[in-house]
Amino acid sequence: MKPHVLVARLDNDGDVLLAGPAIRAAAAGARRVTLLCGPRGRAAAALLPGVDDIVVHRAPWIDPEPEPVSRQATLGLVDQLAGLGVDQAFVLTSFHQSPLPTALLLRMAGVGTVTATCEDYPGSLLDVRHRRDPGLHEVEQALSLLARSGYRLPAGDDGRLAVERDAGWSPPAGWERYVVVHPGASVPARAWSPKRHAALVDALVEDGDRVVVTGGPDERELTAWVAGQPRPGVLDLGGETELAQLAEVIAGADTVVVGNTGPAHLAAAVATPVVSLFAPTVPAQWWRPWGVPHVLLGDQEIGCAQCRARHCPVSGHPCLSGVSVAQVVDAIRRLAPMELALT
Repeated sequence: MKPHVLVARLDNDGDVLLAGPAIRAAAAGARRVTLLCGPRGRAAAALLPGVDDIVVHRAPWIDPEPEPVSRQATLGLVDQLAGLGVDQAFVLTSFHQSPLPTALLLRMAGVGTVTATCEDYPGSLLDVRHRRDPGLHEVEQALSLLARSGYRLPAGDDGRLAVERDAGWSPPAGWERYVVVHPGASVPARAWSPKRHAALVDALVEDGDRVVVTGGPDERELTAWVAGQPRPGVLDLGGETELAQLAEVIAGADTVVVGNTGPAHLAAAVATPVVSLFAPTVPAQWWRPWGVPHVLLGDQEIGCAQCRARHCPVSGHPCLSGVSVAQVVDAIRRLAPMELALT
């Protein structure tokens, strides 16, 4: 009988989306796939093909705003996992995260085989200890981990990101073409300035483009400021879309302008080109939009690159402040579909 496989990815929606190809590889060889994710990744988990069950746990060793460790919550997770009958588990982590706390809980839950990428000595917590290849993108890292145990993508699967589509949003009448501008980011140090975003919207409208400004419920003030006063050609959807609806908004766009944050990976999952305003707080070669046409903007060679800062400690945020509105508009034009360029 094929095994029941658990894949753990305990951080944000974007990270969970990047785990999608590895989860499909697991599904190709398993009778059932359970995804263990954090609450910040729950919405993306619900959209991934190949997932049969979802377990949500806010891990204080992963969450960027960790709560105190709770004995009750931790042992409750162990009991929940023990009741699932998992045969094999894969713990997916970023380069700066340890898989060992998760591996310990899986061991306590009686999971027979636990596999993870790990630099630290794992003792008896891991059966398969994989090493990270610094030349690989996060998607490739996850696939290489699963491949160690014989799980590979099925024939015909190109390894790109993918989500289950939900036709829950339609553009206004006459909006056959538009650009999405997403000014927010899960980490402030990864965001281009609101002033530049607002100037970009103005420039696009002056060129005759229609623009949809998107953002989460806590970004309504930001998106309203970037969109400007209600006017023809600009639609402010800040706080108005769940992730599944946002996927439809992005899928209908010619191009998306976004930082290194979840909607960049959502755009890749619906095959929409990305103008990536990529602050090099982490290496672009690991986190750039995967499998989709994109233009990478931002100083990737700046001296403070790979700082992993949540808030930029350098005055003026130089890695992104050097990106001009004109550069972004030029990148949008370069990524525009051929038929648009011909009109």
